[in-house]
Order: sequence, then C-alpha cells, then structure tokens
Amino acid sequence: MSELFFEELVAGLRTGQIVSYLGPQALTGSVRASDGAAIPADSDSLIYAMNNGQPMAPRLMYEFPRAAMHLELKRGRSFVEQFLTRLYGAGGWSRAPLHELLAQLLPPYVIDVNRDTQLQETYAHTPHTLITGIARIAGTQYRFRIHDYDGESYHEIPQEQADPTKPVLFKPMGSPLPEPTYIASDADYVDYITELMGGFALPSFLKEARKDKQYLLLGLRLQRDTERMVLSDIIYSAAKPLTGWACLPQVTAKEKRFCAKLGLQVVDIELAEMISGLQGALATAAIRAPAAHAPSASNAI
Repeated sequence: MSELFFEELVAGLRTGQIVSYLGPQALTGSVRASDGAAIPADSDSLIYAMNNGQPMAPRLMYEFPRAAMHLELKRGRSFVEQFLTRLYGAGGWSRAPLHELLAQLLPPYVIDVNRDTQLQETYAHTPHTLITGIARIAGTQYRFRIHDYDGESYHEIPQEQADPTKPVLFKPMGSPLPEPTYIASDADYVDYITELMGGFALPSFLKEARKDKQYLLLGLRLQRDTERMVLSDIIYSAAKPLTGWACLPQVTAKEKRFCAKLGLQVVDIELAEMISGLQGALATAAIRAPAAHAPSASNAI
C-alpha cells in the first residue's frame, strides 16, 4: 500500500470521517503479565477460556454465542456474565499495539465489538461518551446504555443529555466497566440484532452522526453471519459507493462477496502491516506539522 493511502486514513480517522471498527484480532499482542498468555478475544479462545481450557462439542465450537448459550442454559445467565467480568475486568493485560496507535490518534468515534476495557483505558484521560449494548432487559425498548465520562468517572445519562462534542466509544457487545453488561449468548444476539434492525440499539444522535461516514475494519473476520449482521446494521447509512476498507489478510471468497455488497474495499495485508503504515503516516504528519495534535472537541462527531 502507498504512503499516501495511509496518510489519507490517518487524516480521516482524526477528523472522524473514517471510523475505526475493531474486531477480536485488534487485541493481538495483548498478553497477561503473570504468564504471557494471549488475551482471549476470538471465538475459539473465548470458548476454551470459558470451559476451563477444554474444547466443547463440535456443534458448540462453531461460535462463542452458541457455546455461551449452552452453558447459560446449564448454569444460568450469570455464569457467562461472571466469566466475562473475571476475564476482562480484573486487569493484568498488556496493551495491544493497535490500542497504542489509537492512543496517539484519539479518534472522535470508535466502534469496538470486543468486551475488554483497553479502548476505555486509551481514553482514560479524555472526557468521552460510552455507549454499551444491552439485551433481554425489561422496562425499556432501547438496547443501549449511555455513560458520560468526565475524565475521572462514569455517570449514566439519558440520550438527550449526551454531549455531541465529546468522542464516542461504542461497545455494542458490552464491557465490565462501568458496570458489567454483555451481548454474549445466542439469546442475547437474537434480541440485540432484532432491536438493532428496528433502530432501538443506537441512540438518535449517533444514528444522525453516522450518516455518510466511512469505516476502517481492523481485526474483524467476516465469515460468520453474526459479525456480518451486526456490522451491516451499525454502519447503515454509510458513505457510498466507497463505504470504507476492510483489513483482511488471506481474504476468503465469502468475505470478498460480502465486502463488495457493502461497498468495502478489501485491503489484503496483515494487521501489523496496517498498524506500521498508520504509524509511519503519523510520523510523517508530525514532521510536516509539528503542532499537529489529536482532534479537538470541535472535530467530534
């Protein structure tokens, strides 16, 4: 890929015209300090971690939500929630290289379908708006919670009080912080995707702000229906004809067809190469404009 391509991506990420969309491989390089084990993020590694390091039946190994549903039926919904909170909420994970890059960019809008806290740690010193997905909850038609972060702590707020000048961190599959909430089992996904399609899983200000945005998919494979359905509805009303770019090394024919349908251009390079290219573009931008800095509040979505 050319240097100009990476420079254009960096410029778009900083202004918010291009939105980074983080999948499980975005956490590549994050390890546990105590033993060097890689952070479980993709479907298989989550299943092994949830099942005491052992594989499950082949039909359950197909996808984490299916395995989570099986254990939820056997042990209760709280079992899956407590597992994810122990896994991601206790800390002890090193920073992934991609999150080190994002800490330099501080984009005004990031979508992260992982359930860990590294994105929130990246913005720990930056006031922001956190949106997390919820499912199977009574008393509301909405499938999200909104928290305002003032630079020190989170406070839940109604969508009408969200500050549009603050960066938005959208974690549709949930997070341990500020309070554990997750989309994990098949039943969670059915409920969440249904309401996502109906327009009740995103706050109104975000549905308006996302219009004509482009997206950069990082660490996300598109071989399973679950990931494709969530993605399609979250990036609805994206820019056309070029919706964005998908970093997909060794891309499959199925992924190519799906990307073509959505208007995503496949970038067939490893994530590490993408990170290196973006870091090089950042360095170039710093040389050309020594006063360059992360986007101000006026550039937020």
